[in-house]
Amino acid sequence: MATEEQRENRLKLLEDHIGRSLAESEARGELQTARSYGKPLDLGDGYDETPAEWRLPFKMLKDSGFIPPEVTLMREIAALRRSLAGDAAAEDEGRQRRLRLAELEQQLALRLESLGAGGRR
Repeated sequence: MATEEQRENRLKLLEDHIGRSLAESEARGELQTARSYGKPLDLGDGYDETPAEWRLPFKMLKDSGFIPPEVTLMREIAALRRSLAGDAAAEDEGRQRRLRLAELEQQLALRLESLGAGGRR
């Protein structure tokens, strides 16, 4: 079994290797040809809205093809927020969207709370 010191040394070597590889790629101009060069990282739908302690488990589920219901709710909430922000819909339709948004936000809050991610006590 590796000691903590050995583990830290391996991580440091890996970080050094990654740093050298990135520096070499940058020197050769490879990084500048990437489509996302100089732009903020796109971390995917709902990343910022997902509580930190659930990001890795949700990512693992997503990578395996499973989309948790909480993520589906977050996406629907984000879509409703975008439609409300950029749409001058009829007053009645706008009211219905706002009600649906409030309903979804409450549903998400309850689901996250039941998972233990709704906040610290």
